[in-house]
Amino acid sequence: MTRADLDKRAELTVWPSQGPAHVAQGHQFLTLREALAAAAEAMDAEDAQPWIITEDGDILSPRWIRAKVAAGRLQ
Repeated sequence: MTRADLDKRAELTVWPSQGPAHVAQGHQFLTLREALAAAAEAMDAEDAQPWIITEDGDILSPRWIRAKVAAGRLQ
């Protein structure tokens, strides 16, 4: 993933870590950077499992998101 990828569109789906899957919430973001920030907030506030699909079709798992956010690689 390159820095340019952070400026492409992304879709974030937040799944509850516990409970029925039918309550997942999907959101469109203008940039992957925004989607990653929202995913980090969801993990902290809701103990959720966020998944992101990038404009190029890459699927980012909660583990990948957590590692990138923790390393401060959102710039």
